[in-house]
Amino acid sequence: MSHTPHELADDFPDKVDTIHALKQSDAHFAKLAEAYHDVNRAVHRAETGVEPVSDVAEQDMRRQRMALKDEIAGMLAKA
Repeated sequence: MSHTPHELADDFPDKVDTIHALKQSDAHFAKLAEAYHDVNRAVHRAETGVEPVSDVAEQDMRRQRMALKDEIAGMLAKA
């Protein structure tokens, strides 16, 4: 566990411009990106002990983050 936030720009460095454009033009993408950001920050706070949660809750957040990232990656691939 790295304790480094998984920001979309870091995970998709070649798609930074596309991410920005889709946030502006596609309400669904913008909602997904915001949800990803929120859950990603929650995972990071749990990992670093800032806001401790149970192991089950942390795993659930990680699954949610992965599902959002998968959907975002699919939309980026089509853009």
